[in-house]
Amino acid sequence: MATKKDARRERRGKRKSNVVKGDRVKVVRGNFREMEGTVLRIDPQEGRVVVEGVNMRKRHQRPTQDNPDGGIVTFEAPIDISNVMLIDPSSGEPSRVRIQVDKDGTKERIAVKTGNPIPRP
Repeated sequence: MATKKDARRERRGKRKSNVVKGDRVKVVRGNFREMEGTVLRIDPQEGRVVVEGVNMRKRHQRPTQDNPDGGIVTFEAPIDISNVMLIDPSSGEPSRVRIQVDKDGTKERIAVKTGNPIPRP
């Protein structure tokens, strides 16, 4: 049986993003504003991103075969992808991103502030 959340997810579809796994990003909105980190995981269907060292959560886990001691586990929780900006490696500042398509059809990410290309990790 499909839930309400599944129905919303199907309607919304995949959210477009210029951020990929391994990019350096800066959080520009929310409780973790001004923090920087590397993108660990992206969920384009939900429009969420997991950034290293940002939005740390704690979970109490009971002992299992994998973790016989159990205890408190700390992990990064996802944040909305609209709350992060890609960091331009040449200037070290966050910048909006433009996509430039070359004549041979290859796409390249360009930082709006400096005009420099941003390499894929």
